[in-house]
Amino acid sequence: MNEARSTLQDHTSKQFDLELEHLRTRVLQMGGLVEQQVSRAIRAFYEGDLAGMDLVVHEDVHINKMEVELDEACNQVIAKRQPTAIDLRMIITVLKSISDLERIGDKAQKIARLGAMLHGQHSAFVPDVDLRYMADQALEMLRLALDAFARLDVQSAAEVVHLDDEINHQYQSAVRQLITFMMEDPRTISRSLDIMAVAKAIERIADHAKSISEYVIYMVKGLNVRHSSPEELDQELAKS
Repeated sequence: MNEARSTLQDHTSKQFDLELEHLRTRVLQMGGLVEQQVSRAIRAFYEGDLAGMDLVVHEDVHINKMEVELDEACNQVIAKRQPTAIDLRMIITVLKSISDLERIGDKAQKIARLGAMLHGQHSAFVPDVDLRYMADQALEMLRLALDAFARLDVQSAAEVVHLDDEINHQYQSAVRQLITFMMEDPRTISRSLDIMAVAKAIERIADHAKSISEYVIYMVKGLNVRHSSPEELDQELAKS
């Protein structure tokens, strides 16, 4: 009887592990689609590729669908398995991460919509502010965050948190440039505000990548570092 109970428990445990691994795999699939959306939106924005921007706008529905499905899958696992400790932290991380990924998808869609509007309204009064380096950095943060999630790599996750300060500095620099353009030539105000909104969307993509990384640290170490500075994060990891 005890042997039969042990066999059943082993089987249940293995099945649970498979369910958790399947959740992680689906998060990475969603992350791959979101990464593609961001990359395509930025490229289309600078190339004036209206078809590419339109594709980003319409593909967002797939990201939304994946979030809903994963949210439901997590709730089913919680109800059925009643996970504890690290398993529960993993499911919480999945739930939080898919929410951040969905929001990143929304920002990619916003960049595409603004780009289509800017390129569709031909104007000589478009301020020359290049956001490509900032966008590349935000995309790199997203890639690192997804890699940290895939490998449960706390160090990669911490690196993302450190990179966020640089993105914030770049955003502030872009805003200052755009304000200068608007002050010097009021005809650039409308376009400057649109470009400022694109810059903000990029900055928010970086913020969401940072959030995913913070939840990876929570999942692996059980540390809540969401309101910690990069220096405080390093100290916490050194102690753990």
